[in-house]
Amino acid sequence: VVLDAKRGDISSTAAAYATAAFECAKADCITLHPYMGYDSIEPFVVPDVSKGCFVLCKTSNPSSNDFETLSLQSGELLYENVARKCEEWNKATNNIGLVVGATDVEALSRSRKAAPNLWILAPGVGFQGGNLEAAADAGLMSNGLGLLVPVSRGISRAKDPKSAAEELRAVLNSVRVKKQQKEKEKKGDSQVAIEDHQIEFFRLALQCGVLKFGSFTLKSGRVSPYFFNAGLFSSGSALTSLAKCYAETIVRSGIEFQVLFGPAYKGIPLASIISVALKINHNVDVDVAYNRKEAKDHGEGGELVGAPVKGKTILIVDDVITAGTAIRESMELLAREGAKVVGVSIALDRQEKANEETNQSAIQVVQKEFGIKVCSIAGLEHLLSFLKNSPDFSADANVFSSVSKYREKYGSY
Repeated sequence: VVLDAKRGDISSTAAAYATAAFECAKADCITLHPYMGYDSIEPFVVPDVSKGCFVLCKTSNPSSNDFETLSLQSGELLYENVARKCEEWNKATNNIGLVVGATDVEALSRSRKAAPNLWILAPGVGFQGGNLEAAADAGLMSNGLGLLVPVSRGISRAKDPKSAAEELRAVLNSVRVKKQQKEKEKKGDSQVAIEDHQIEFFRLALQCGVLKFGSFTLKSGRVSPYFFNAGLFSSGSALTSLAKCYAETIVRSGIEFQVLFGPAYKGIPLASIISVALKINHNVDVDVAYNRKEAKDHGEGGELVGAPVKGKTILIVDDVITAGTAIRESMELLAREGAKVVGVSIALDRQEKANEETNQSAIQVVQKEFGIKVCSIAGLEHLLSFLKNSPDFSADANVFSSVSKYREKYGSY
């Protein structure tokens, strides 16, 4: 709990305010004025280092420039000096942060430079006009952390508060991932950890010819150094191993659902084999349904086959998401049948921009559009780690370089 009290007084009075905030109001943190110096801050941060404060640095109110942007003899602006001082004060207790308005991206950037290790509370997104993506890019630490963005009216007054909150979260996390990736590249380490089931998946894909390397012109017109064709998982043993990888991914995702839905045609065998793997390997028993390409006008009729979906939570399973068309069609069909889709599971996330006008992938677009989670067995980042580290990978050594360059050019964040 952050108490936005903006206290600032002599040390003895500050101590009483600290008692009121932390012991009476049970707050974990409080906002403070820095004008009276460290004496007025110390009572809030020294007696109990599990508590903390955010010090007003560059606020978002219209008249903040009356004092906060005054130039000092050092060449700093006043708020930059506040940020630097707080960075110094924080070394002893590690519980001091800053308040910097999200409406002033330049101030966020300069404050972050002056205080690289402090958490920043950045109000102003939503009704005050702050741009979350720009604010996050300016205010986040290089590791993708260090920024708290309170949004009240932008969520509470939205037509759909849940969707509004999830959309803001998606934007923030997208910038965080981009920051983290840049930091890894800066350190010369762009690899991510790769799990056993992901290694098994790539080995299986290579063995079955599902994953190939070379030069492939995609439907988008891009020339890709690799190609993935899940239709070549075509034997009993291959499908058994593939289903095991899907099941592990789904369980790890934490998505709770009642029915696996396989869109015609590739999704039909996938849903069937994955349901078996979930039961055998994880003792998770779920129903299975799929659709026909053409509605049947005799017998049981209709578009759907298998378990009833009305009133049920659904996880859609497919091989890849390219443009998201198949997922949208499935979403519309299931909505007509009274079902609720809660997620999608796929084999490979190419992690590349949906088009040249966005930095988001088709998967990120689907997640944002429908407010659902998409889990994949592996992504392009995992493939790069596999290529670099797998001792039994027999392709040309230039493959890693080609795939890396492709991701640099078309990769999504």
